Amino acid sequence: MSQQDLAARFRALHAPGAHRPLVLVNAWDAMTARLVEAAGAPALATTSAGVAWALGRPDGQAVTREAMLDAVRLIAGAVRIPVTADVESGYGSGTPQDAAATARGVLDAGAVGLNLEDAPGKDGAVVVDAEYHAERIAAMRAAAGPALFINARTDAILRKVGADDAARFDEAVRRARLYVEAGADGIFVPGATDAELIRRLAAAVGAPLNVIGGPGVPTIPELGALGVARVSVGPGLARAVMAHVRRAAAELLGAGTYGEIGDQVPSPEANALFAARP
Repeated sequence: MSQQDLAARFRALHAPGAHRPLVLVNAWDAMTARLVEAAGAPALATTSAGVAWALGRPDGQAVTREAMLDAVRLIAGAVRIPVTADVESGYGSGTPQDAAATARGVLDAGAVGLNLEDAPGKDGAVVVDAEYHAERIAAMRAAAGPALFINARTDAILRKVGADDAARFDEAVRRARLYVEAGADGIFVPGATDAELIRRLAAAVGAPLNVIGGPGVPTIPELGALGVARVSVGPGLARAVMAHVRRAAAELLGAGTYGEIGDQVPSPEANALFAARP
């Protein structure tokens, strides 16, 4: 399937109000990407945190654009389903020109979508100016054209931008509408976990809404009924794997037993994930 076909397929998967929204499991390397694809996923996302940790760096724009795009290229090349890339706040110095360069790089790496967040991850700022972030989204759209699904993330709720919940909701919606007007295809609001808040956001943002699923969040069918179009898990899967590795290592080094490594993917099955496919 061509990249153009993958892009059209990915865009069509966003259907607000569907009983079951698009579920994106976040991968960080070729193996996790193939396991997600083999599980039946129609598309997958990368996790910037998972990639950073795999590269020995902390989360929060601590890797370069080139290193992140290398990981995206590896993941997109390992699967035949659409891939959307988490590119944090766009890398470089955060200018519209930097955002445009990142958008072109995502397409060159074989992905058909990206997340761009309005929290810079450095320099002490909580979120960037909304109008300036809209300029960055517009630059991405101009650079990539319609081939790229731009999922604009606002951290207004996650980072408590506003005096109270009502003010944070209003700020999230204001930012979402600015970003859609600038060319965003979808809106991502991490930190939204309450069913009523999610329902109100889905009705107000003016584009397909993406939230993070996980413990304490309504189930995926419930999120669909609330109007959510897309559910991802961010670094949740990577952290779950990390917890398992920590438990297994502690067991091996402590009791010397093998309970935590008893459930394994057989090597032939793992190898088959990368066998040549017609």
